[in-house]
Amino acid sequence: MNTAVVLFTRDLRVHDNPALAEACAGAERVIPLYVLDPTLAGLSANRSRFLRQCLADLREQLRQRGGDLVVRNGDPVAEAIRVAREHDAATIHLAADVSGYARRRERRLTAEGERHRIAVRLHPGVTIVDPGVLRPGGGGDCYKVFTPYFRVWSQTRWRAEAPVPQRVTLPDDIATGGLPAIPDGDSPHAAEGGETVGRRRLTAWLSSIDGYGIDEYPDVHDDLPADRTSRLSPYLRWGCLSPLALAEAARKRDADAFVRQLCWRDFYYQVARVFPKLSTEPLRPGGDRGWRYDEDALAHWQDGLTGVPVVDAGMRQLRAEGWMHNRARLITAAFLTKHLGLDWRAGVDWFFRWLIDGDVPNNSGNWQWVAGTGNDTRPGRRFNPIRQALRFDPEGVYVRRYVPELKGIDGPAVHQPWRLPKPVLDYPGPLESHRDEAVWLRG
Repeated sequence: MNTAVVLFTRDLRVHDNPALAEACAGAERVIPLYVLDPTLAGLSANRSRFLRQCLADLREQLRQRGGDLVVRNGDPVAEAIRVAREHDAATIHLAADVSGYARRRERRLTAEGERHRIAVRLHPGVTIVDPGVLRPGGGGDCYKVFTPYFRVWSQTRWRAEAPVPQRVTLPDDIATGGLPAIPDGDSPHAAEGGETVGRRRLTAWLSSIDGYGIDEYPDVHDDLPADRTSRLSPYLRWGCLSPLALAEAARKRDADAFVRQLCWRDFYYQVARVFPKLSTEPLRPGGDRGWRYDEDALAHWQDGLTGVPVVDAGMRQLRAEGWMHNRARLITAAFLTKHLGLDWRAGVDWFFRWLIDGDVPNNSGNWQWVAGTGNDTRPGRRFNPIRQALRFDPEGVYVRRYVPELKGIDGPAVHQPWRLPKPVLDYPGPLESHRDEAVWLRG
């Protein structure tokens, strides 16, 4: 009987999964495989928990269709080849990805497949438009500026969504293997992983019930206290949701502002494809400046103890939820790089440490944008956190939600506690290293 292996990586879903759909359409027996790679173990407690939840849900989705998730430990290339050879599989399917690690894995798997006469087929699914498809007219491997990319991207015909397999048939003699226990993670209020939860959130987001959802997005997505962003980014990062299906649904609702944000995601993926060192090296030649290296200031920023409330609120939300509002991400990143003058790479690492949705293209690409080392036509751009706070959290609701030391301060005064007649107990004043910007701190 014709057999195929589907190597899951960051496409942990059954809906619009081209690799799974083609395998099921072309083979009588299909082995859905996930390999727990020790190379990636221990990088983030939050992401480890979310991943385990995703795998448990994927296993259940496959079981509902008569199949199962086969789990192995070790090198994904070696294990995929081993499983394929043990069950006479002619083909291994997987979703193409863009990180340096993922592309090395793809090259190794292709080479090993050729050696063992096993075809390796790469499929779309991680992005809406394949990262290598759109190239600038004047030459170059990728677009370095978003607006022209968005213009071309918007006119590109998208692929059709892949059908959901109705039946997944495993070989009779295969051992599926057990999933490891779901760890606790570090953030007590982190979102739950899995396609089922992600699709439930998506349905609620598209319905715009009670003034919360995609229809209101253009007006409220920057509103910090309202917290009316989609919160779908972790499910996109792990492939619990199809970015294409989400974009198609948004287009049907004429939600252009939200589609534009999905395009930003594709933009950074095509950048990461040709610049795999996005997390460690500046995109713009000469973009790095004379960064300071102040461990005390960095620790205060990490702990949400800078003395600038909107910054501290964002950093504490990050720890509590493994997620941060996008506007707060901009504010906190700009504070670290443009006001404290600390190296953007320290911020990249700290966000990776906590974010459930942290990935190389978006996390590192956005950090470089804020730091002025990346894809920004205005590298000197600065964000004044006080003005940002007064604009996007005018009554201080967001700050009081995450900084309990300031709960007793009503209204916008919470954003500048150093102006109060009496100091706030248990809350620090602005960092010593930052007091030379006193005029800026006063707005």
